[in-house]
This record gives sequence, C-alpha cells and structure tokens, in this order.
Amino acid sequence: MNALSPDPASGQDRTAAPGRVVLLTTSHRVAPGLLSWPAWQALRTADEVLCADGAHPQLPYLREAGIRVAEAAPVAEELVAACAGGRTVVVVATGEGEPALTDGLARLAGSGAVSMPELELLPASYDLPGARLLDLVQVMDRIRAECPWTSRQTHEGLAKYAVEEVYELVEAIENDDRDELREELGDVLLQVVFHARIAEEDPDAPFSVDDVAGGIVTKLVRRHPHIFGDATATTPEEVKENWERAKAQEKGRSSVTEGVPLGQPALALAAQLTSRARTAGLDVPLPPPDDIGYTLLALAARAEREGVDPEAALRAAAKTYRDTIRTAERARN
Repeated sequence: MNALSPDPASGQDRTAAPGRVVLLTTSHRVAPGLLSWPAWQALRTADEVLCADGAHPQLPYLREAGIRVAEAAPVAEELVAACAGGRTVVVVATGEGEPALTDGLARLAGSGAVSMPELELLPASYDLPGARLLDLVQVMDRIRAECPWTSRQTHEGLAKYAVEEVYELVEAIENDDRDELREELGDVLLQVVFHARIAEEDPDAPFSVDDVAGGIVTKLVRRHPHIFGDATATTPEEVKENWERAKAQEKGRSSVTEGVPLGQPALALAAQLTSRARTAGLDVPLPPPDDIGYTLLALAARAEREGVDPEAALRAAAKTYRDTIRTAERARN
C-alpha cells in the first residue's frame, strides 16, 4: 500500500465522511521529540502520517516511538482524497509550514466543488519566551564564518560601535519612539552576541554567549537576596545598598571608587562618584568652585542628590538650545 491510499481491506468508502487533516507544526527552537500530549495523541490515532522532508529532525523520534511516517508531499486534491471515508491524515509540517498545501486546501474549500475534510492546525511544540535569541546566535555563527567583514572583526575594532548603539538607544528612549526603541535594543543585543561569538575563538580564555548569560543570571540572583534569599529590602534605596554591598564583596574592592569607568562622559562620571560616596555614607566635601570644572562637579553632585541624571538634563537643555538657535536662524533669514 502506498502513501495516501486507504487500506482496501478496511472496507472504507472513499465517498463517505470527508475525514480530517491535521497540520502538525513544531518549533526548531525546541529539542526534537519534545511534543505536546495532544500532538502525540493525534500521531498515534492517525490513519496516516506524512512528511515531505525525509530529513525532518522529528522523524527519528517519531519512528522510535512507533509512529509510521511516510515521506510524501501531496497536493491538496490528493490529501482530500486520502481523507475520504472518515480517515485522519496528519501532515508533519516542514520549516516553511507547508504554504503551498494550505493555499491549495483554501482554494478547494472556496470552490465548493468537493466535500472538504475537517482542517486542524495543531502546534506540537511552543517557543518559550526568549527563544528567538537562539535564532540570533545561529545567524551570528553563520555570518562570523562566511561574511568577509564580520569574520575579521575584533573586540577592539567593535568597541566604538557599542558606544554608538547605546547612545542611539538613549536617544530613542528620550524621543519616546517605540519603533526605534525596539530596533536600537536589537542593535545593542547584537553587540553582546557579536562580542561573545568572537570570544569563543580566544585560544587562551574562550567563553560563549551561554557563559555570558549564565554569569548575569548568577549575578542577578546573588544581588537580589531580598527575592532569592532571606534578606529584606522594602525600598529602592535598600535594594541599591544591597546591590553595592554585594558588588563590593564580590570584587574584593577596597574603595567605593573602584569599578567606576573613567572613560564615561564627564558629567556621568562626576555623578557616579558622588553617588558612590553618598551611598557609602562618606562625608567627602566637594572642592571649592574655583574654576568651571569644579563648578560642574558641584552641579553634578547636586543633580545626583536630587535624583536627576545630569547627563540627560544637560542633553535636554542642549537640544532645547539647538531649537532656539534654529528659530533665530529662521528669523534672520
């Protein structure tokens, strides 16, 4: 008996009940064989199971479970005929989702010329939140191996792009542009995955994106003892104190200034240093405002104390000043 042909010994009448078609979809981001219970039920009770892709990753697991799968790519008319007599045919969809077959079934249904079987789309496995990150890792692997530009990049050469992407993200946030925000978050995420992919090739101390993710998960759990431990924190200030205390213990730092990146913008640097001192309970007087630098330092300290980001505040003021300049230019012309 070949695929799509009912067993003649069964006595089924191909002109009787139109039967049922189940289109079974799976996610390539979920390990093969990990199917839902309704999917296994449909497979075990089907009269026939078909798959157009003989190399489909699910097939070895289905056959190991005793499911007979025929390699076939029926057109819509053939599939409808195979369901005649009340038969159920399960089609294990390929990665593209069988668009030609579903389009053909839709045309047949719209024609009204044939008695259509019941059509059911059955997801056999679902992506978990964050599953598309696996796609990003796979794409990054490929372009690192095949792209003439990407394959030659280094951590040092990419550093400037990381800074640029973060500034573009900040601008999207300030402009309250949701589409830009989503895109810029993707660009920042690309930098993380890109650097992690390069790090895999380090002959002395390689690490992967899984090591990066595992490290930040461990850090988040450790620095939130009020959630994952027995510590107590009921205010944002207490959470921040716990965070800084845990960080100091992890790093073995002897000064609260350690770990403050000196290469960041000057206003942000000044605000972070004064924040570290205030959080540590250190009464460190600011230098007298003898020049512009110390005056700016005092203003940054005041902004941090009042909960204002001095970098963002100055940037907002500068943008307003830019608009004022343009107004003056238009008035003059």
